[in-house]
Amino acid sequence: MRLSARNQLEGKVVEVQKGTTTSHVRIDLGHGVIITSAITNEAVDDLGLRVGDKAWAVIKASDVMVGKE
Repeated sequence: MRLSARNQLEGKVVEVQKGTTTSHVRIDLGHGVIITSAITNEAVDDLGLRVGDKAWAVIKASDVMVGKE
């Protein structure tokens, strides 16, 4: 995955909590640091995000996006 954003934090998905339209995805970055991203349920499904997956928190401005290989 190649992105222009410089703030790409690699970690492991530790929780995916789906709501009505939005999911909260928690990514463990290591050393006790966990970041949470609110993304659409459709994005979770499109990426096939599951607990245990390697994923990236991609931070651009005030938004956090999630990417997966």
